[in-house]
Amino acid sequence: YFSFFLLVWFLFNLKLLWTLKPPNRTFHGHARLLSSDVYSQYESIRQGKQEIPKYFNFASDVLDKWSEIEKAGKRPSNPAFWWVNGEGEEVKWSFEELGFLSRKVANVLTKECGLQKGDRLILILPRIPEWWLVKVACMRAGIVIIPGTSQLSAKDILYRLQASKAACIVTTDKLAPAVDSVASQCQLLKAKLMVSKGSREGWLNFTELYQNQSADHSCIKTRIQDPMMIFFTSGTTGSPKMTQHSQGSLGFRPLLSERYWLDLTPSQMIWNTADTGWILTSIASFFDPWVFGSCVFMHNLPQTDSEVILNLSHGVHPCLLLVSPLDLSIAFLVFNSLRRYKFLSLKYCISGGEPLNPEVMEQWKSYTGLDIHEVYGQTEMGVICSISKGMKIKPGSMGKAAPLYDVQIVDKNANILPPGQQGEIAIRSKPIRPLGFFSEYLDNPKKTAESERGDFYVTGDRGTMDEEGYFQFIGRDDDIIISSGYRIGPFEVESALIEHPAVVETAVVSSPDPLRGEVVKAFVVLSPTFPSTDLKSLTRDLQDHVKKTTAPYKYPRKVEFVKELPKTVTGKIKRNELRDKEWGRI
Repeated sequence: YFSFFLLVWFLFNLKLLWTLKPPNRTFHGHARLLSSDVYSQYESIRQGKQEIPKYFNFASDVLDKWSEIEKAGKRPSNPAFWWVNGEGEEVKWSFEELGFLSRKVANVLTKECGLQKGDRLILILPRIPEWWLVKVACMRAGIVIIPGTSQLSAKDILYRLQASKAACIVTTDKLAPAVDSVASQCQLLKAKLMVSKGSREGWLNFTELYQNQSADHSCIKTRIQDPMMIFFTSGTTGSPKMTQHSQGSLGFRPLLSERYWLDLTPSQMIWNTADTGWILTSIASFFDPWVFGSCVFMHNLPQTDSEVILNLSHGVHPCLLLVSPLDLSIAFLVFNSLRRYKFLSLKYCISGGEPLNPEVMEQWKSYTGLDIHEVYGQTEMGVICSISKGMKIKPGSMGKAAPLYDVQIVDKNANILPPGQQGEIAIRSKPIRPLGFFSEYLDNPKKTAESERGDFYVTGDRGTMDEEGYFQFIGRDDDIIISSGYRIGPFEVESALIEHPAVVETAVVSSPDPLRGEVVKAFVVLSPTFPSTDLKSLTRDLQDHVKKTTAPYKYPRKVEFVKELPKTVTGKIKRNELRDKEWGRI
């Protein structure tokens, strides 16, 4: 009888424990569990009990706070930053080491380069640790950062230096000759800092200077609306525009956005394979994971290598992998036997930059057992929509609106359209401009005004929203081409092509591609005096010319020679007609 009583008592308590078990963690609930982290300090602001602070600096208010938590032994022994290059070199930093080194770099920028608060610095580095050090150092000194991809040409660099009025440029010995070829035309450029083991005339050596520099540096006090970063974004009818972000829109935003799309903890690690010139790297490999005290993992990846991505995904144990649709597609084309990989620690996969092929999504799920969560965003806004953890995945959908944003589908008069109806994806910007918004298109009030329609900021992307609030991307409402995650304006490609002696006239549009989603296609009218017998050779020549004139990723993968281009009565080229024909819409 006693044994029977114990068994009944055990089963009763087991049932009680089961009924009392905590429900699935929500992002809000997860945040409350981590009572000691930096993120939880802003809970009262998220709940509306406290106003957003007047002053904020990501370096002192987030990174240095994590350093203090680390020193107190209240954070797991997980590095804050972990970098490898695939050739045996490795860098691991704690938050304390990151703080120490970045203070030394801040002194290099202010004492050796003569930079002051508000000065602008162009940062063109590949995925190397110095990119992270310089960014943190700039925040400590109040210097505005302008990231750029390492694929920029001399012409691209000249435009960015002149348009931004940058006082300093930081790059490698690989791009130093390109900078030198245009530096004489940039009178405001005060300092050139080269990340290299060697030396070059007219350049300061980054490594030598920061190693011998003092780490005694006091972080500048910055207002939450002070400029922090400027991103150059492609335009449809002109040169790239400067999109300015503040301390609040990039650094403070993730503190108010719950855990939403990342949902990381201090014991976890994220690996994002995006280029350092993209805003996605700033968000997913800098601000958002470090708000949560997580480890940022990075591989040098001098070129896209799907085998490296797959090997490291099951080798270094990231719990979250963020990768482009192109990288995933190549993985399946080249390494179709993914069953040999075991992704034991990988818990969460995100794809961003462009819509993901549903077939790739299905194959990834069948091989790894993991879903791919898509995100949608822009340089101006960061993450706009996402399929977060716990959300139902709908093939072809990019998820629901991010916290802080009221996302709608609107018509040309800014009227909200009902579910299922196609229109332009827009974010409410009035009466209160959300914190994650960019400040303005710098020195371009006309472009800033054109981005507003009624109470909304219009993205230029077309889409639909269903009854459950899931958004689906349909395409650009203008001529911007999104290829492999890169946003390419036709104007720059056309400007490069027209410089070639064989080209009289040209129009550049998007063209469908099974691997990249869409690619650049150029329609070219040849000069009657130019020999056109070998069009294959001429095509290669035009492609090489564009690669040399502008960033290589912008070159036209398809070229079609035509006798004339469709035009309006006023003589403007009808790109939309060429694009619709290319996509089979007419």
